[in-house]
Amino acid sequence: MSLNDWILALHLLAAFSLVAAEVAFSIMIAALWRTDSTERVTSFMTISRVATVLVIVGSLGTIVFGVWLAISKDPYNLWDFWVIAAIVLWALTAYVGQQAGNIYGNVAMEAERLAKAGTPTSPAVAETFGQSRAFWFHVAATVLVILILIDMIWKPGA
Repeated sequence: MSLNDWILALHLLAAFSLVAAEVAFSIMIAALWRTDSTERVTSFMTISRVATVLVIVGSLGTIVFGVWLAISKDPYNLWDFWVIAAIVLWALTAYVGQQAGNIYGNVAMEAERLAKAGTPTSPAVAETFGQSRAFWFHVAATVLVILILIDMIWKPGA
């Protein structure tokens, strides 16, 4: 196997990591939909931490190895439309995903604090784990990840 084959394999593994994180967060949001239980939210924090690591590995791996491949593989150039589109979509995904993560993370930490204090429910938790800004940021991040996958598979303009 050549170096480019290894870089491609790592790029694909990073993409799988990013998609796995998106699926994990989607399942968590569905499982916690409209819950006001602080203990229930707290019980998902370990899974959330694992998914956060997957997002970091996936985000960094896809951009680093993707740019590397665009530079090193002969048929591709960093200024190809589909490569630029992927980089722009990646940046947008990182931004909206971080917004969702910040909101959900803050509420989860508050739920953990409340659960330790003996408060079993919280209206703020129920509000966040419904159709909140965090939810719509997550939906946007999911759509953007799908658009990146479409861009990577069909390479429009290549």
